[in-house]
Amino acid sequence: MAMKQIICMKWGTVYSVDYVNRLYSMVARNITGPFRFVCLTDDANGMRPEVIARPCPVIKLPAPYNNRPWRKITLWGEKVPGLEAGDALFIDLDVVVTASIDDFFTYEPTKSFVVAHNWTQPNDTVGNTSVYRFRIGSHPELLARLEADPEAMLRKYCNSQTYTSRTIGEVTFWPEEWCRSFKVHCVPKGLRRYWVEPPLPKGARIVAFPGSPNPPDALKGQWPAPWYKRIYKQFRPARWVKEHWA
Repeated sequence: MAMKQIICMKWGTVYSVDYVNRLYSMVARNITGPFRFVCLTDDANGMRPEVIARPCPVIKLPAPYNNRPWRKITLWGEKVPGLEAGDALFIDLDVVVTASIDDFFTYEPTKSFVVAHNWTQPNDTVGNTSVYRFRIGSHPELLARLEADPEAMLRKYCNSQTYTSRTIGEVTFWPEEWCRSFKVHCVPKGLRRYWVEPPLPKGARIVAFPGSPNPPDALKGQWPAPWYKRIYKQFRPARWVKEHWA
């Protein structure tokens, strides 16, 4: 059985090492066969021993973009630290894995880039790079083009996932039910959010938490926000998070 490769990235202090360790645990419970779990990081202190920690590549962009999600573009270089040739599944730290991820490695096997459809742009061909599979070394032009003229690329593209989707051109999406957004697909709409608990969507395998709230906030039913937004940024505790985010 082929080795499945999973990779995440952690730099700075936005996410603690606990997010890496929990992601490993969630992956291990929801995968079959041998797998390699790599974290590219600037601080490996406290990571569980099963995690293969490697230095996080630096991207040649001006501050503050060099430490924003644009840094993910370094994965499109010729080689990726800690990974072997072939395909790898990238998963952001701010997710909850809720079911088997085996099919992420076999879905559309000939494609070099398979990604979640961006939930806030459902009518556009832009992927949300919270969860994507990529073929190592298949599109080195992404990194080369960005670093060759960063000012032009940053003016043209509003974020790294739009840049990735537009530059690769051919974008293949996971089945919609596999990857869901907590804010878009779980938090009830309107006044229902005050008394209806956010459900776990049927068929969801990974629930992403881009921005805020994060998984521990969802578990407590808290949406970090300025006081003047708290009237409508409300929801009940999502108790299913406790079962899966561990």
